[in-house]
Amino acid sequence: MTAPGETVFTWSAAPLKFGPGAVDEIGHDAARLGLRRVLVLTDPRVAATGLPDRVCAALAAAGVGHAMYDRVQCEPTDASVRAAARAAAELAAEGAWDGFVAVGGGSVIDTAKAVNLLVTSGGDLMDYVNAPVGAGRPPVHPPRPLIAVPTTAGTGSESTPVCVLDILGLRVKTGISHPSLRPALAVVDPTVTLSLPPEVTASAGMDIVCHALESYTARPYTAFARHTATTRVAYNGSNPVSDTWAERALALVARSFRRAVHAGDDITARSDMMLAATFAGMGFGNAGVHIPHACGYPIAGLVRDYRPAGYPTDEPMVPHGQSVSLTAPAAFRFTFPTDPARHLRAAALLGEGHAVTAASPIDQLPAALIALMRDIAIPAGLGPVGYGESDIADLVSGALVQQRLLAIAPAAVTGDDLAGIFRASIENW
Repeated sequence: MTAPGETVFTWSAAPLKFGPGAVDEIGHDAARLGLRRVLVLTDPRVAATGLPDRVCAALAAAGVGHAMYDRVQCEPTDASVRAAARAAAELAAEGAWDGFVAVGGGSVIDTAKAVNLLVTSGGDLMDYVNAPVGAGRPPVHPPRPLIAVPTTAGTGSESTPVCVLDILGLRVKTGISHPSLRPALAVVDPTVTLSLPPEVTASAGMDIVCHALESYTARPYTAFARHTATTRVAYNGSNPVSDTWAERALALVARSFRRAVHAGDDITARSDMMLAATFAGMGFGNAGVHIPHACGYPIAGLVRDYRPAGYPTDEPMVPHGQSVSLTAPAAFRFTFPTDPARHLRAAALLGEGHAVTAASPIDQLPAALIALMRDIAIPAGLGPVGYGESDIADLVSGALVQQRLLAIAPAAVTGDDLAGIFRASIENW
């Protein structure tokens, strides 16, 4: 007998405060949440802008005690998260933290989520990392309130219950996912993104695009086996509420992404992209992501020599937004037969106002993606970031362990399917 299908979906998002000047109200917001002593986490580059000091001043003015950890690593690893958790414990000598504030991009917000989990629930990081890479255990105790202040328009981590990190010993990127990791408040101030380099704006923006497209084309929630109240997971599959946010994010991207890259001082474009990131987070943070993200994790984890322009690191890395976009055209060509009308609708939204030509319907969404990637001068193939035919087997192996993501794909995905997607993505589109 066929198992009954799912009839229930859930949808959640962090409360949102949005607009120029929002960051200056963070002391009031922290006090309203009942926070008396918080740890502010940031990275060296964001710290150098003075924004975290501005946040600390607002906390002090509201009578909220605080300390700062400013050594969060770009593209966090198990080692960097453990280092941040140790520092949090050392800085808590005067008393336990009753909340956290993350000021930075997705790397900072994700690190803060993991530190919050380790500080409140104890244990080892791998206890909580998604199976099969880690044990996939739920938190022992509820995490404490986290206020997320994003400084890039991309990850949507301020809206989601997920944090992503590299496991260095396994050379794999994976994550931790649990509904309780969702921030207690997202404070989104577009003025803090005005100084971002165009390369960072482009990479982060492609993460928005993939979040929206993957959640919009995800396996419908009704196609899953029925969950119980205790087994229902954060990623439900596509659903009417997430679809609405994904569509809105794509429309904002079509209107403002190119302008945000090439005219970074345009506050309207920056505001649109910050809204798009949050909207896409509201979509994929409930529906989930699938093939491009599953492929993006080994692309980032196995990097050898690629050093992206505009990023403050001498270490090889493929930024997350680049890694997930490199296979996206081939991935959406693969998923097109599952729902042609939905893929064509996504192509129309993303290509609105821009000349996009495609030989056939199956190529319309890939063509819209490729046109966008060319316009913002982002790498558009695995070759430019150092991968070739000889790497496909390792990339496939790394993607296959991302079963939490591949299960969200609208069609079953085999190793041969992934090999075809990687192979089609080697050359610059």
